Amino acid sequence: MVEHAPSTTSGPTLRREVIPPHPQSSVRVLTHDFPSEICGWGYHPEYEIHLITKTRGSFIAGDHIGTFAPGHVSLMGPNLPHDWVSDLAEGQVAVDRDAVIQFSDEWIRRAMEHLPELAEVSEMLNRSTRGLVFSGATAWRAAEAILACVHSVGVERLGHLFKILALFAHAPTDEYEVVASEWLGRATDATARDAGGAGLSYIFENLTGDIRLSTAARLAYMSEPTFSKYFKAATGTTFSSMVKKLRIAYARRLLDTTEHSVSQVAAMSGYHNIANFNRQFLAEVGTTPTAYRRLESAQKPPPEVFSLGLRAPSD
Repeated sequence: MVEHAPSTTSGPTLRREVIPPHPQSSVRVLTHDFPSEICGWGYHPEYEIHLITKTRGSFIAGDHIGTFAPGHVSLMGPNLPHDWVSDLAEGQVAVDRDAVIQFSDEWIRRAMEHLPELAEVSEMLNRSTRGLVFSGATAWRAAEAILACVHSVGVERLGHLFKILALFAHAPTDEYEVVASEWLGRATDATARDAGGAGLSYIFENLTGDIRLSTAARLAYMSEPTFSKYFKAATGTTFSSMVKKLRIAYARRLLDTTEHSVSQVAAMSGYHNIANFNRQFLAEVGTTPTAYRRLESAQKPPPEVFSLGLRAPSD
């Protein structure tokens, strides 16, 4: 059975998504509208294969902001914050905009232990911790397989999933892009993973409020120096740098999808000094918040709903 989430309004708050397990299925498959109660900037420990079937808009993956159109195919690795926001008129709903497949790292790793053929997807899954966006023939074939997976059950569904993973694993280098900076998942040490997970969860839950290294270390049951060491081992960056990256990514999301003033966006992103916000934004993005918003507005397509019109690859 395919889950379907009804349309509703959604806000920009970052949240941890809880993916309910199904006792008779290894993977979760669903479709949903936009807006929907499950849309929004969030993260979860599962891998997510995502297909946009209609509309255009912007998406965020970690600290990356990009655009999407019908046929947009991506793979989001564990704990990578993500969101897709369509450019729609007030009150407009894109029905069944998203087709989604989610599965746990534990499940796929256990499957690899018993099915050695799956080893060929391991490197690709590791890359997905930074988010993968596919294009060309890979995206077209994957989109077909995703829709087939959504509308199948049992062994047939698993067959489509393995086909998708194979397509991703063997995609030519010019048909996929690694979009975000280094994130949780690079560390093999369990202590580092624990520190990274505790630190990221704390940042995600308090992104717009007061964030302190001392509190993060306490939540990880570590001293501040120990926590800092293991957090960097897990994420590839310092705790303070991660806070800045996430806050600026959130600010970009607000600038791109709301009409809030720059000062309001600064406060909503955890910056209570506008000069500091402008300085940090410029350092991270390479332009000021005001200039960024003008650029994004100029590049946005008009609000319109598109149907999925996939065409066979030319080769």
